Amino acid sequence: MTVGSPSASGREAAALDEVLWQAWKAMELPEGYRAEIIEESIEVSPTGRRRHGVAVNRLRRALHGYPADGDHAAFQGLNVVHRRKVWIPDLVIAPLDLDEIPDEEGFGVDASGVAAVFEVVSPGHEARSRDRKRKRRAYARAGIPLYVIVDDFDGDGTVTVLTSPNPDKAVYTDEHRIPYGTDAVVPDGPAKGFVIGDAIVKP
Repeated sequence: MTVGSPSASGREAAALDEVLWQAWKAMELPEGYRAEIIEESIEVSPTGRRRHGVAVNRLRRALHGYPADGDHAAFQGLNVVHRRKVWIPDLVIAPLDLDEIPDEEGFGVDASGVAAVFEVVSPGHEARSRDRKRKRRAYARAGIPLYVIVDDFDGDGTVTVLTSPNPDKAVYTDEHRIPYGTDAVVPDGPAKGFVIGDAIVKP
């Protein structure tokens, strides 16, 4: 079998995934930092600045008790795991009973049971690229139905609502980019009808 054949490439990718997973599990980070496995690398980043924390907390409070079916809730600080990748979204909408969707090693929740993720973009080129591009592909590849990006750094600020993931292509096929000053509305799922407006995004 030649190197570079689909089977060889698949084995190499699986081996890299396992190496990254084992390295991630062994990491000991100083307080104020977090590590995620995004695509083919471990990314270490500081926890958010004041503005980031304010926006995330406003989202969390607004979502408290909101999910319409009563069986889901908004969570902060959860590890979301998918095939040896791990992410820590700013907010996750998932079943109230997280024991329904454990990952196989008990580090967090399995992405297959996550209804939505929310990210508030942090300053800096790498942070913007992570939330707008790399995590967008990762969440779509995992089939997470809804990804919402609150982005102070896109023009005068935007909320992007992404739905209809295509895992094979790692894309969301439906995208609505709403400027600050106009309400962004979640179209479907447990948070259907949830409005992200000035009360959440204003400085």
